[in-house]
Amino acid sequence: MGMLSKITRLRKNRRFEYNPRFYDDKGKGSPYKIEPKFDQFRSTINNQRGLKNKISNALEDTRREGDRNVKIRFVIIFAILVLIFFYIIDFDLSIFFS
Repeated sequence: MGMLSKITRLRKNRRFEYNPRFYDDKGKGSPYKIEPKFDQFRSTINNQRGLKNKISNALEDTRREGDRNVKIRFVIIFAILVLIFFYIIDFDLSIFFS
């Protein structure tokens, strides 16, 4: 089996570098390189293990400013959903005002 597998298996192609005929690079790199579009903006790409690194990443995420309009929209939607939930369970809001 060992000798037969050496003969029948395919060799790895190590020289493949496709460059299109009319592609002008201009320093942007290859358009055929497989890389997700938003990797440069993600903080979870670099896989750092350990509790200290996880805590430091969480603290950096809390310091990062978000979009204010999204926060306001989230609060409004959450409040509306809570009021709908109170209406469904027939919660009496008058206990807070009397």
